[in-house]
Amino acid sequence: MEEVTALLRRGRVVVLTGAGISTDSGIPDYRGPTSTPRTPMTYQEFVRTREAQQRYWARAHVGWRHMTGAAPNTAHHALVALESAGVVDAVITQNVDGLHEAAGQRSLVTLHGRIADVVCLDCRARIARSALHERLEEINPGYGGGAYAIAPDGDAVLEETSAFRVADCPGCGGVLKPDVVFFGESVPKDRVARCRALVDEAATLLVVGSSLQVMSGLRFVRQAAKAGTPVVIVNRGPTRGDELATLRLDAGCAETLAPLAAALAA
Repeated sequence: MEEVTALLRRGRVVVLTGAGISTDSGIPDYRGPTSTPRTPMTYQEFVRTREAQQRYWARAHVGWRHMTGAAPNTAHHALVALESAGVVDAVITQNVDGLHEAAGQRSLVTLHGRIADVVCLDCRARIARSALHERLEEINPGYGGGAYAIAPDGDAVLEETSAFRVADCPGCGGVLKPDVVFFGESVPKDRVARCRALVDEAATLLVVGSSLQVMSGLRFVRQAAKAGTPVVIVNRGPTRGDELATLRLDAGCAETLAPLAAALAA
């Protein structure tokens, strides 16, 4: 831990977080040691058929009750403390759960968007997910009552969704999609450019709770390593960036970040 602390004292720290930071908040991850394998819906599948949209929104609607009940955990709060102390310059998160915002993180890039926002694929209008949830409750009264397993993307694991009614855009009648980057979809170029600029200016890149299996996050580790910027990875289990890491801790997010915050934000 002394080596990590020393690296974080070098100057501006940029943090890249993944699903592992939210598991203590009750949101499962995709690739952790105890994760159940899941196959998320791709963007291409979502836009292809009405049935796919029905399946997605039925599961997302039921799972939304769980997502809105999640609260930031010790790891989220530790990053806020490190930011307030001037140690952390910015956080780039691959998560869409909104827990960094809820904890009070100020300098934040939501790489894959926010599950709390919804966009129309036709007119590009945006609405709040909470408003859509109310509409879906109205047209699907009592749907999805009971207990269900929750997938890493916040969706409930439902087998039968054919009775679910999908809500269309209130403005143009178009297809509504959560304003998040699906598998098979590209991260907006301006968002990537902002992250690259942050990594360029960092004295250290700290990766927390990510297996780095997705290129959208791994590219920043490669960028830092190529520039000679130290990379610290904190994750349960191996990652795709391990060979690029200056330091690698096989440890939990909260158990690592809490003592770091205590040492550096005192």
